[in-house]
Amino acid sequence: MITPVLVFALLAAAPAAKKPYTVQDQVSLKRLTSFKLSPDGTKFVYVLRSTDLEANKGRMDLWLASADGTGPRQLTSHEGNETDPVWSPDGKAIYFLAARSGSSQVWRLPLEGGEATQVTKLPLDVDAFRLTPDGQAIVFACDVFVDCDTLECTAKRNDEASKKKSSAKLYDSLMFRHWDTWSEGRRAHLFAQKLSGGPVVNLQKKQNADCPTKPFGGTEDFTVSPDGKTVVYVARDVGREEAWSTDLDLFSVPLDGTKAPTKLTVSNRATDGSPAFSPDGKTLAYLAMSRPKFEADKQRVMVRDLATGKERSLTDAWDRSASSLAWSKDGKTLFVTADDLGQHGVFAVDASGGQVTKVVNDGSVAQLEVGAAGLFVLHDSLTSAADVYALAFDGKGGLEKLTDVNAAAFAGFSLGAPEQFSFKGWNDETVYGYVVKPAGFDAKKKYPMAFLIHGGPQGSFGNHWHYRWNPQSYAAHGYVAVMIDFHGSTGYGQGFTDAISGDWGGKPLEDLQKGLAAALTKYPFIDKAKMCALGASYGGYMINWIAGNWSEPWKCLVVHDGNLDERYAYFDTEELWFPEWEHGGTPWENPAGFAKHNPIDHVAKWKTPTLVVHGGKDFRVVETGGMATFTALQRKGIPSKFLYFPDENHWVLKPHNSIVWHQTVLGWLDQWTK
Repeated sequence: MITPVLVFALLAAAPAAKKPYTVQDQVSLKRLTSFKLSPDGTKFVYVLRSTDLEANKGRMDLWLASADGTGPRQLTSHEGNETDPVWSPDGKAIYFLAARSGSSQVWRLPLEGGEATQVTKLPLDVDAFRLTPDGQAIVFACDVFVDCDTLECTAKRNDEASKKKSSAKLYDSLMFRHWDTWSEGRRAHLFAQKLSGGPVVNLQKKQNADCPTKPFGGTEDFTVSPDGKTVVYVARDVGREEAWSTDLDLFSVPLDGTKAPTKLTVSNRATDGSPAFSPDGKTLAYLAMSRPKFEADKQRVMVRDLATGKERSLTDAWDRSASSLAWSKDGKTLFVTADDLGQHGVFAVDASGGQVTKVVNDGSVAQLEVGAAGLFVLHDSLTSAADVYALAFDGKGGLEKLTDVNAAAFAGFSLGAPEQFSFKGWNDETVYGYVVKPAGFDAKKKYPMAFLIHGGPQGSFGNHWHYRWNPQSYAAHGYVAVMIDFHGSTGYGQGFTDAISGDWGGKPLEDLQKGLAAALTKYPFIDKAKMCALGASYGGYMINWIAGNWSEPWKCLVVHDGNLDERYAYFDTEELWFPEWEHGGTPWENPAGFAKHNPIDHVAKWKTPTLVVHGGKDFRVVETGGMATFTALQRKGIPSKFLYFPDENHWVLKPHNSIVWHQTVLGWLDQWTK
């Protein structure tokens, strides 16, 4: 006999039902964005972002944990952001950036107790910084007018400009705007100063180039030699060719500024970056492309003997493109990350012979640090947000999780199960994709499908936790999410990546068509009568191309920040090297390259209901492209909507805007598939 007491006990013991993962969860999750290992390797500091929905923004604080992940504790709790932590050489203090005094400055927090104190009191914001190895000086970046000799000169001009009654801007060169920001005539320059005070030294005096590089460069763009005497940095110093050149070079300059910068990578007209000194200071490692104007070329791991200037590539025989790199403590190995078959893993490169060994290749590694006994990485996957993990140098034993900043949240989520699959795509070559099953999956049911197309186009929808295009958002809403890494995607060899250039609507479309067919065959739970395709950036272009060239299977489409007219988009955008490489020159040099796969020429065949999304601050794919797409849809009488964010760029970043984006997109899919 079951008594009321027994019923209560059974209910209390039963696990709570898990809930679907929602966009509210996505914007509210804590985000571990970066970490730094202490000099002795016994602890690490990390940056944790929390979201304030009422303020409609994120807030970043610093946390500290032991190297085994135990004893995590919050170090800062100021209402502003604390970012970019750097350890003092003795490990007794942490330096970081904060705007507590009204502008972004460097602060110091002693770990033995006491409050943080302000280190720099400069008249301009500090955007990035490094300490010298002895901890006696700081190298930092500020935006300045090139012809100003002092920081005060720039500050004075900024103040004068703020008092002008006219908002007019006058330009005489490109790039007059970049990503989401109009040029104000300033450049990011590196400066040096002793922590004890004294003169501020401009290390890039009169150089009309940025370091860190814009719009996304950071401390990976500059480094200080182990002896503290030399700074090596990355800059694109190409004069009026800036908008159509990828010639980023490495420059060397003495920390005291007694000599002008010297260009190290004179012979290479393509991109050089990510400089890193060997522990003994005798060798400089860096990443280099070989083809000018191609931003998605293979990045080779290079080493330069600083005594002789002799350079050599370590990874010519490895058909992968390295991203970040770090030296081992003994200087015998370089650890790098790279896309590989739908993952972004860690690989060890022998610093003498160049042999490459896989360390870990499951999920995505966003950052790596080298400890005395192993590696520390920031790792995520399709089923887990980023946390800090430890692993052995050879990867044996796998990943050991050290932080679990969203443990409580993920314990309550019902997530979709991901599965990688492959098929024969263009030219019978193997192409990979992922399917993410709906949360609460039932093999006996049929489910509508969201077909997600990645941007880049040299990018990947792989085993990665994404905060904008997360397939779990669709899986939680009852959709099967399918993603295809078509020709042009990264991580499958440089030839595979190169295949898209000059053929935007050819091989990739064939891969998408064959990938869909393969998914429908392999996964019978997909309802082929209820499918929608979605994409952003190049994915948005592809949606516009699909609308006129492959409309049959789709109940609806979603195009986010996608080009409609490739020819006009060239004159609208800011980074001209990209369309010039992809379409074989300028529109007047090679008009056929821009006309070959141009969506605007196929508008007459459009018939599929389409949601158009665009950001008003997107200078990469300008808002008029989205407006033109919506105009064509409306004029043809095709069911359509236009979702416009005047305050967003190429991405949707503000929490409440992200919520509206997902609600609108999922609502559009529901309207046509449910």
